[in-house]
Amino acid sequence: MRLLVTNCNTTETMTKEIEAGARAAASPCTEILARTPCWGPESAEGWYDSFLSAAAVLDLLRTCDDEFDAVVLAGFGEHGREGARELLDVPVVDITEAGAHFACLLGRRYGVVTTLDRTCGLIEDSLHTAGVAANCVAVAGTGLGVLELADEGRTESALLTAGRRARDAGAEVLVLGCAGMTGLDRRLGAMLGIPVIDGVGAAVRLAESLVALGLSTSRAGSYAKPLPKERRWR
Repeated sequence: MRLLVTNCNTTETMTKEIEAGARAAASPCTEILARTPCWGPESAEGWYDSFLSAAAVLDLLRTCDDEFDAVVLAGFGEHGREGARELLDVPVVDITEAGAHFACLLGRRYGVVTTLDRTCGLIEDSLHTAGVAANCVAVAGTGLGVLELADEGRTESALLTAGRRARDAGAEVLVLGCAGMTGLDRRLGAMLGIPVIDGVGAAVRLAESLVALGLSTSRAGSYAKPLPKERRWR
């Protein structure tokens, strides 16, 4: 099985971190192909960045020469999920949706800890569109930008503070709301005493399951293939 994992930004170091997290979660027989868009924002933090990121990732997917069995979109709360499902004939799993589904299996209410406060509305809308917002009691920002997550000590402290706020709001499970937080789930869970979901790992396992079961995106209605027409990309 081959899974294509796409970063939502152009920062190669983050793609490497996402790739490492995906490999750690994947089954031994699963090959991970991690890819970075060739254009777009260096980090996605807000509506403007998110729309640019979505177009860049869709451009990557439409021109990708690799063969793959499913796609994992490693951008938490970012746009592009629905467009990718229209475009591709393989399952497309978004880490936002995957993390929320896992959380709903482990507790009645969950919360999300993310980066800057400005991204909270974006994430809330993405959860609503995916149909998993009803059980979310909090989306808590850490005040850290995506590129600041490289500072592990500062990131852990900020996540712990935000995680406590979400837990105090009633969250029984937490979801890490940025692919750059991959690998911090178990440590944070041990400190908070509740399950913490890494969206990249959750998405990889869901993608594997869909492929193993021979399932893919329905073409009956919403995710019908894009209409044939001229599209100018550059």
